[in-house]
Amino acid sequence: METYLKNKKLTALGFLLIHAIAILIFTRGFLLTRTELPFHSTCSDVSLSPCLASPRSNHDSSSGQSNQTQPKCWTKPVVDRVIIIVLDALRIDFVAPSAFFPEPKPWMDKLTILQKLAFANESSAKIFKAFADPPTTSLQRLKGLTTGGLPTFIDVGNSFGAPAIVEDNFINQLVLNGKRLVMMGDDTWTQLFPNQFQKSYPFPSFNVKDLDTVDNGCIEHLFPTLFKDDWDVLIAHFLGVDHAGHIFGVDSSPMINKLEQYNSVLEKVINILESQAGPGGLHENTMLIVMGDHGQTLNGDHGGGTAEEVETTMFAMSTKKHTTLVPPEFDTSSCKQNKDGNQMCISYIEQLDFAATLSALLGISFPFGSIGHVNPELYALGSSSWNLDKSDLGNSGTQSAANEWMKHYVDVLCVNAWQVKRYIDVYSNSSVVGFSSDDMSRISDLYSAAEQNWSNSVKHILMDRNGDDGSTDISALLKEQIAEYLNFFSSVVELARSKWTEFNLNLMITGFGILVISLILQFLAVFHGDNSYAVGSWLSTGAAFTLFIVTIRACSFLSNSYILEEGKVANFLLATTGLIKLRYSVMRKTMRKEAFMFLAMVFVLRVSIDIGLTKQAATSQFMSSSPSWMLGIAPDHPALTYAIEIAPILSVLILICVLYVAIAKAPNEGVWKYVTVSSMLLQVTGGRNRIPQTVYVIGLVQLCLLASARMFCTEKDKNWAIRTVALVSACSSPVILLSGKQGSMLALVYLVAGYCIMRLEGVERRTKSDGQSKFSKLNPLCVVQWSLLSICMFFASGHWCAFDGLRYGAAFVGFDEFVLIRQAILLTIETFGFSIILSVFGLPLLIPVHSQTPQAHGEKRHQLFQMYMLFGVISATTVTATILCVTIQRRHLMVWGLFAPKFVFDVVGLILTDLLICLASAYYL
Repeated sequence: METYLKNKKLTALGFLLIHAIAILIFTRGFLLTRTELPFHSTCSDVSLSPCLASPRSNHDSSSGQSNQTQPKCWTKPVVDRVIIIVLDALRIDFVAPSAFFPEPKPWMDKLTILQKLAFANESSAKIFKAFADPPTTSLQRLKGLTTGGLPTFIDVGNSFGAPAIVEDNFINQLVLNGKRLVMMGDDTWTQLFPNQFQKSYPFPSFNVKDLDTVDNGCIEHLFPTLFKDDWDVLIAHFLGVDHAGHIFGVDSSPMINKLEQYNSVLEKVINILESQAGPGGLHENTMLIVMGDHGQTLNGDHGGGTAEEVETTMFAMSTKKHTTLVPPEFDTSSCKQNKDGNQMCISYIEQLDFAATLSALLGISFPFGSIGHVNPELYALGSSSWNLDKSDLGNSGTQSAANEWMKHYVDVLCVNAWQVKRYIDVYSNSSVVGFSSDDMSRISDLYSAAEQNWSNSVKHILMDRNGDDGSTDISALLKEQIAEYLNFFSSVVELARSKWTEFNLNLMITGFGILVISLILQFLAVFHGDNSYAVGSWLSTGAAFTLFIVTIRACSFLSNSYILEEGKVANFLLATTGLIKLRYSVMRKTMRKEAFMFLAMVFVLRVSIDIGLTKQAATSQFMSSSPSWMLGIAPDHPALTYAIEIAPILSVLILICVLYVAIAKAPNEGVWKYVTVSSMLLQVTGGRNRIPQTVYVIGLVQLCLLASARMFCTEKDKNWAIRTVALVSACSSPVILLSGKQGSMLALVYLVAGYCIMRLEGVERRTKSDGQSKFSKLNPLCVVQWSLLSICMFFASGHWCAFDGLRYGAAFVGFDEFVLIRQAILLTIETFGFSIILSVFGLPLLIPVHSQTPQAHGEKRHQLFQMYMLFGVISATTVTATILCVTIQRRHLMVWGLFAPKFVFDVVGLILTDLLICLASAYYL
């Protein structure tokens, strides 16, 4: 028997390795990044373009105005210095006036200095509504902002350890062109761009509980740096708003305080710039950009693709007071009237265009892989440096100034379009897959049409400096040329967004095939070599119903709507199994109380999933905007407030009583009992005194004691129940602590529901055994119930299969410093504690043993192994269905926003489940 069980332990390890290999192969095919080309733009590249090869440059040089029109690199510099202030997770309604939204909110209209400047008469400032491509984590957004490319999903895994960007980017081009860079704030910048900054003041960015360290560091270095002339580009990245959102939510006092602090900081920055903006001043020709890298939900989450997460904002201001109005054809402004009747306008910009626009403003070469275009409205803010309103334009007036601006802009777009077309051609030729011939033909036709129009007419206009600048024909030709370039850019971006990711179907099918084979083998391992699993009528019915439940849930993953409602689907299926058990209890006239209690717990879980009562963030979007329909009172009612504070304490007390009763009725089992007793004390320590590091240390010591006792205990089979209770209680203390106030309540619901499953399965087993002192056949339905309960716990605890569903604050419970491995472990425990860790280690409770004969113990251990294999089969079936889903839906609009995160969470859950099954097998068997 020992040799047999040893082989079974190796079997569990084998399935772990097979699943890991299958997932790795599939991931290599599905989550491939786009091919990052190793090429970098240089100033000399532009000689290959058709734009600056025109005689215009020669003409201008002969006129003695080469310093005015000859580009320094690719384009003529528009501004001398740029200040980029990044306010992490800056929502659009933090900057835009409340008049642009259906109703005012407490967090609106706090950055008044930006609104004042943007809406002043003859203003040289503008507010933009900026769009960020998902996924909306800081790493992807900074990479997208600086490279001018679309983010790749695979980079999400690097969000806690940003690798250096090797692809050509805006920062690299600044350095190559001799620009001096200074950075302060979020240390992600120094990780992405090591050794690129002349001066840097990085601060650790992952302690979301710390609202002030990074911001205070920025403020400390920002103001003195503004008075120095040893830099060309200054980057200051503030994190307070992002951290305040994660911890407190948007509608909170800390958030409002942060916004008011930022308003004071920005007002001081602007005052410094304006004081030195005169002729010969340090900031005579400086551009200030205040922007967010992404938005955030009302709960402070981000990472996905919802409107709140992808919509952010940008404020741009030139210290030159005069700017040229953009022709209405290219003006994206949306206007409202304030209370005084004055007009307020907000424009639109895509973050994809940031790198190209800043490159054009500073006169440097564009990043090689940028597919964005120079935004006309942001570019126009710097046009005052050309003195377009002076009489040397030939004809004075607005039309003349607009035409002259369009001449400069169309010249920039010509270089921009050539650069994008060059990249698309090189990418398609260098990449394994590239773009289809039809797509390339369409893009080439659009570019050729624009270039033909350029060569036939626009080039001659740019060459003729003595032409009639006010001519409507010239204006129409320039506008037509600009429109053709913009049409080309939009087509390229549309193509890239729809087909950017390269899927290797061979690897995807191979990984899927290996997983299917492992699923079959694992299923056979469940039923191999045990006569007690001879198929009877009850087993046929139970197995068929079990298969039906698992299949229904697996098929639901083919629909994005059902993935969004996965928690409710699991809860519905769990309730269905509860009704089956209730019917059986009524027919047998026993355990009816447990059956009704189980359904009551299912209802509690459904309520928790629906309204997020167990969500750790106190500012849940639902709770902030809707009354509590369950209680019929407002969420800020004193009764509800007291209940929320008292319920966790009562839950802890009940849990302690339950553990006390469990060990009081158990025989004296030495270390097993002492571990359980210490867990009772930890419930008080962790829940009341908040000493998390003590909880972690004692929990780790408990696990070491249990492992040692398992290795040296001679009576391995006589302490089954107490060993299980000891292990689960040792693991539960950190899980409850990391889950916050909701932890003890979740644990209590989980305990009651699990107890009901155990009792209902026990009575069914005794009935099926016909009074014999041996094990009855194992009903797989109880394992399915246990699995569904664990899934419900995942969603009831406020999680969902998206990266903005992770509670990063839990990783810092007990710690302030960021250590990658430590914080990753804590975040994993908080995320999967109830749904996987406690579920796997608590599974043996479903096998009650009334006989102490050696034969009964042997059957018990064998059935436990088969139960673990069945639990693994259910988890593997879920992942297999998810993999099939993402394979079919790989071109779906929501593949990166929904299906890919679901895939990542499921495969991580499967690997963790397999690993814990191996550990549980070593511990119990």
